[in-house]
Amino acid sequence: MRKIYLHEFKPKTKLKVEEHIVLKPRFPAIDCHGHFADLYCPLYSKPGEWNKPDINRIKDTFLENGIVKVVNLDGFWDGFFGLSLEEILGTFSTHDDFFVNFVSINTNLVNQPDFEQYVRQHLKKSHDLGARGIKLFKHVSLMVEQSPGVYVPGRNIRIDDKRLSVIWQTAAELKMPVLVHIADPEAFFDPVDEYNERYLELMEHPEWSYYGSGTYTFQELMEAQQNLLADNPDTVFIVAHVGSNAENLKFVSQCLDRYPNMYIDIAARIDELGRQPYTSRKFFLKYQDRILFGTDVYTHNLKYQYRPYFRFLETWDEWIPGGWWPMYGIGLEDSVLEKVYYENAKRVLGL
Repeated sequence: MRKIYLHEFKPKTKLKVEEHIVLKPRFPAIDCHGHFADLYCPLYSKPGEWNKPDINRIKDTFLENGIVKVVNLDGFWDGFFGLSLEEILGTFSTHDDFFVNFVSINTNLVNQPDFEQYVRQHLKKSHDLGARGIKLFKHVSLMVEQSPGVYVPGRNIRIDDKRLSVIWQTAAELKMPVLVHIADPEAFFDPVDEYNERYLELMEHPEWSYYGSGTYTFQELMEAQQNLLADNPDTVFIVAHVGSNAENLKFVSQCLDRYPNMYIDIAARIDELGRQPYTSRKFFLKYQDRILFGTDVYTHNLKYQYRPYFRFLETWDEWIPGGWWPMYGIGLEDSVLEKVYYENAKRVLGL
C-alpha cells in the first residue's frame, strides 16, 4: 500500500444514484455574467497566441445551450488596450439582439481633477452607444496595476470610497445597473495551511491567495459592500458571485433584506451552493425575485459550462460533479426557474 500525497488523492465514488443530464434549461435563459474581451483584444491569452474567436459560432453555441442572451462585462472604456469604445461595442453590432454590453470605469484616474467629468461623459457616451450597465472589477479594492493591464493583489481604492460616488449617481440617473465583484471566497484571505478548505486549489493557483498580500481583509470588504449599498439606495447593484459570500447565505440574506437595491448572480459559485442544498433551496425560494442566472462564461469554457448549472437548479440529483465539492440539486419549481433564468434579468436590465 503506497502512501500518496494529498494532491494525488482523486477518489472515484462508488455511489450509484440517479443521474439526469440536462442539456438545455427548462426555460430560455439569460446569462448575466460573461467575458468576451478576446473577441477584440488578446486580454485573456498568452503573448503572441491570440486567435480571435468566431462570434457567429459563439452565438450559435450559446443558442444550442438554451441561452438566448448573454451579458458581456468587458466593455471597458476608451483607450483600453488602444481601442476606442466604438470599436469595442461595435464588435457586437451585428448581434446586438443577443449580446448585452456593460462598460467599466478607469478608476486609476480617480485622483485626477476632472474625474467626475470623465465619468459622466464616459457613461453618457456608453449609454448612447447602447451599453446597458456598468461593471466594476475586483481591481477596485483588491488589486493594483503593476504595469499596463497587469494587476497584482494590493490595497486599492475601496469600493465605498466617496470619490467613486459619481459612478453610482450617474448609473442611477441613466438607469444602468452596476455589477460589482467585491470579494473572492473567504478562504482566499486565510493562511494556506492544513485548516484551509481550499488548500489544494490555492496550491495550484498561489496567485489567488490574498493572505499576507496587504489587501483589505474579507471582513473589511463586507463592510465596504454594505456601505456601498446603504449610501446609494437609488442605484441598482448586482453583487456578483452570490453577493460576495456564497459560504454564508445568512449574511447575504441579511443584506438582501436590508438593501432593496441589491441583486445577486450565481456565477462560479454553484459548487458552494450545491454543498448546502437545503439552505440553498430555502434561499432561492425566498429571494426568487432577486437572483440572476450567471456563470462567468468565457469563449474557452462555453461548451462545458452550462450542464452542471442546469442540473443543480432543476434536478434532485446527488453527488453532481463540476466543482471542488460534489453538488446536490435543489429541484426548483418552474415558477422560480423562470424568474432566475430569464424574468429577473429582463426586468433588471430593462430588456
